[in-house]
Amino acid sequence: MFEAAEVGSKLDKESYKKEVPGIRADLLQVQRDLAESGLAPIVLISGGDEIGKVQLLDLLLGWLDARGVEATALGKPSDEEAERPRFWRYWRVLVPSGRLSILLGSWYTQPIVARAYERIEDVAFEREMRRIRDFERMLVLENVPVIKFWLHLSKSVQRKRLQKLRQDPKMRWLVSEEAWVYFKKYDKFRRTSEAALRVTSTGVAPWHIVESRNARYRNVTVATTLIRALRESIDAAKAQRAKTSKRKPALPRPRKFNVIRQLDLTQKLENGDYERQLERYSTRIPRLVRQLHDAGRSLILVFEGPDAAGKGGVIRRLTGAMDARLYQVRSVAAPTDEEAAHPYLWRFWRHLPRLGRVTIYDRSWYGRVLVERVEGFASREAWSRAYAEINDFEAQLHEFGTIVLKFWLAISAEEQLQRFRDRQTTPYKQYKLTEEDWRNRKKWDAYEAAACDMIERTSTESAPWVLVEADDKRWARVKVLRTVAKELARALKE
Repeated sequence: MFEAAEVGSKLDKESYKKEVPGIRADLLQVQRDLAESGLAPIVLISGGDEIGKVQLLDLLLGWLDARGVEATALGKPSDEEAERPRFWRYWRVLVPSGRLSILLGSWYTQPIVARAYERIEDVAFEREMRRIRDFERMLVLENVPVIKFWLHLSKSVQRKRLQKLRQDPKMRWLVSEEAWVYFKKYDKFRRTSEAALRVTSTGVAPWHIVESRNARYRNVTVATTLIRALRESIDAAKAQRAKTSKRKPALPRPRKFNVIRQLDLTQKLENGDYERQLERYSTRIPRLVRQLHDAGRSLILVFEGPDAAGKGGVIRRLTGAMDARLYQVRSVAAPTDEEAAHPYLWRFWRHLPRLGRVTIYDRSWYGRVLVERVEGFASREAWSRAYAEINDFEAQLHEFGTIVLKFWLAISAEEQLQRFRDRQTTPYKQYKLTEEDWRNRKKWDAYEAAACDMIERTSTESAPWVLVEADDKRWARVKVLRTVAKELARALKE
């Protein structure tokens, strides 16, 4: 694969001098067009030419308008990054639409180094490459074009360059001991990198392998390729917007027999039994959360359900049994302008809990396949692929050691109506009832059908859905507390 980048491509000084002004003008123009495109491209500068990558980044930052570009050099994970799943740090560097991001280093670095040093087996490496491929595809579909450059040097050229830099007093600092350690494993890194590029060079995010021996050739090749890739992405985005349909979405219809209708909503607890069980689990859960903290594990609790299903009441009973220093409650509403300018899952990745902490979501990332699907806020293509994207998101949480518990609080349409009327007549509850709640109620069957699809397609072994019969609030609260205590105890024994 790399042989084509070892032919000795060059560009003389005079030709370079003539080409640069036009290239710089084109870069600035495409950057201006990008600002109105709704896109947020990300450029990866990767490869074995460590010095060349730094020089190229400096050059691009000098040629581009600094107001529309952000550059990040990714080194070893910080303590904060190490306390979240691996991809957390990459989601954090995504920029809002209209801006360009350049990464020096990327999500490829860690698995390639790990495989070159035989810290992971081929199967694990292949799995990580497939995850990266899916991640990049998702970014592209979420208006984040991924433009990838691999700067290549042959073994002999790299050796000569390192030796020359080591002998130059002014440039010696650029060559770390680590660079020589990596060079000793050049052949292993080459084979591993070729394997990575074969799997992840796709139609939506192809690799551009650039011979980096001659700096002028490298600079012109990368810049012209970047201009072409950005223009193609902008044109594709315009064409897609022109094709976007404004028709109302077809509302899903529930099946006569489904997972929600099979629930026995008549289950209830008498007040005395409720108080005893509430006391029992309200005493047990704090100890388990403290053990979770001491064990360096994190917990995510997700609550979904119809309006007035009792999510807030359940959450208050949970938080009342926890150390306030160890948990955070996030109520998810319509995305802000900042959130809407990023890929859908960005706002959920950025708030993942640190090790030893608990995050409770009152509504969550499932909004895409519920309200956004039913109300037509997301296209059919977007909510259809969201199931797989959410499953992968939760799988990464599980692999990192995060405990994920998801609760669907189910109530009948009759019970919801009663609770709505109660809110209307109770002054301190009136703020909970909005016109939107009444509008959503008219689409009860559609929301039930969407919820059933969600439960069936995203209930996995590592992140199962727990269906809670919630017509009786006391029954629902005790069932949730009992489930949390049981699953925490089980997970902490593993």
